[in-house]
Amino acid sequence: MLNINLSKRLGQLELRADLQLPNNGITVLFGLSGSGKSSLINLISGLLQPDVGFVRLNDRTLVDTARAVNIKPHQRNVGYVFQDARLFPHYRVKGNLQYGMKKDDPQEFERIVQLLGIEKLLKRYPLTLSGGEKQRVAIGRALLSNPDMLLMDEPLSALDLPRKRELLSYLEALTKQIHIPILYVTHSLDELLTLADRVVLFENGKVKLFENTEQFLHSDEFTPWKREYANSSLTR
Repeated sequence: MLNINLSKRLGQLELRADLQLPNNGITVLFGLSGSGKSSLINLISGLLQPDVGFVRLNDRTLVDTARAVNIKPHQRNVGYVFQDARLFPHYRVKGNLQYGMKKDDPQEFERIVQLLGIEKLLKRYPLTLSGGEKQRVAIGRALLSNPDMLLMDEPLSALDLPRKRELLSYLEALTKQIHIPILYVTHSLDELLTLADRVVLFENGKVKLFENTEQFLHSDEFTPWKREYANSSLTR
């Protein structure tokens, strides 16, 4: 279980969240740009600090302002996949994948490599990879750190449409094979429809709705996206 109860002033935006998220599946943080989605996962990862409040993951306190607890980002055991892959250019793909591994586990390495379809990339440098290939490697690196949770901040936003579709299919397969909670930030309805088990809808820094995906699609809060939904290729 991920327990979040915090607030953070971000310029003119006051971010507030009080959530209890299950310890499985994909929770999509959805909403317009600037509504606070990425800021929330930065608070969970430790890249931002709350003004007031706490984050607890599996009964482990990551930050709690009242108790002066603030675990450093690299000690939180949370995997993070950014919008850009952020691979080390001087390491080959294999070196990038092994960078965060806490112990040598050839079987787990092989499982993740096959799951993401990157077997043929291991000897290449990041400069030679496509955007979709870089993101698959970044996801593999995050998973091989054996995290308690995976945070994904719009991992498809920098890709062209063919690469988006390609990586979306890998992500869909990935969610059936790994058993840790995933928080996935997007404002893409197609990504939500493909991946989400549940949705947290943000508006102006506040949680407007938290429901499973089916309930969200039938809620009044979904009304602004109904035209896009009707035109989505995933509904045909």
